[in-house]
Amino acid sequence: MKIVVLAGGISPERDVSLNSGKMIYDALKEKGHQVILLDVYLGYAIEGSVLSPDDISDIFARDIDWTADIVAIKSESPDIEAIKARRSDGERNFFGPNVINLCQAADVVFIGLHGENGEDGKIQATFDLMGICYTGSGHMSSAVAMDKTLARELFSFHGIPVARGVSFKKGDDTKLPPEMVYPVIIKANNCGSSVGVEVARNDLEYADALNEAYRYDNIALVEQYIEGREFSVAVLEGKALPVIEIAPLKGFFDYHNKYQPGATIETCPAEITDEMALKLQELAEKAYKALRLSNYARVDFMMDKEGNFYCLEANTLPGMAPTSLLPQEAKVAGYSFGDLCEKIIAGVTK
Repeated sequence: MKIVVLAGGISPERDVSLNSGKMIYDALKEKGHQVILLDVYLGYAIEGSVLSPDDISDIFARDIDWTADIVAIKSESPDIEAIKARRSDGERNFFGPNVINLCQAADVVFIGLHGENGEDGKIQATFDLMGICYTGSGHMSSAVAMDKTLARELFSFHGIPVARGVSFKKGDDTKLPPEMVYPVIIKANNCGSSVGVEVARNDLEYADALNEAYRYDNIALVEQYIEGREFSVAVLEGKALPVIEIAPLKGFFDYHNKYQPGATIETCPAEITDEMALKLQELAEKAYKALRLSNYARVDFMMDKEGNFYCLEANTLPGMAPTSLLPQEAKVAGYSFGDLCEKIIAGVTK
């Protein structure tokens, strides 16, 4: 099968995406597929020309990797402005040179992107218009899941518990409603990997956290902070995988703790009762259906000290990097990483 693995981009999660893409690329090559690993924003330029059909056939036969920027995931998100400076036409066309025609020539595009312009439905909508087969959820579901405020509203409508919360637009009066007390957690509305997420325990921290969230989005979501244990449940073709528990050694599960080896203890299957595990799996499958997701996703939860569960968000393109949660859950369910990648592809090409 001819496969383009699409990674990189210009979201704050670029480094995570490149590492996910590399793992997917290597695994699919080992499975015998013809694979290209391609940066969606930088693309591939051959002396500025458009690739011919013969060029494209040759490229797939050679299993090209054009993502020279793959680096270890740092404790802070990358310098996106430096990436943008490498293209003079980025404001007019998000897709890099030859990205679209390479994707059109593939049997399937494995989307290894995360965050804005990757996980928010825009690329999915473009591919739908162009008849390009791709992994993950469709454009509408992707957009709704990425919008934390809209997703919360759907969760509540379908009886999926969420923490008390309120959303603010930049420039709004951001006074906390009387039913909310410190600590609270502030999130950029359309970011992933805990980019633009801060915990505030007083007025000064609250103001600083809102400013940080507004760096990434014009809408900030403020939720009651839940003290307790954090869990995640991947859903593959509508069926929940084993529950994984996430226990950062310091602070909460922020960008640093997500991607720095040794910063977080991850236990799968989670050491909870069978009844609790079943409840989390049922909630994850319910959230998956509420957002009309498809193919695969991952749903995150908190459990407070009284044992109540709260849904945090759903990730429509969960990480596939070395420290990511989905591959750990899949392994416990009996899938090697390569088998997981092939099952995801089978879900959209059958």
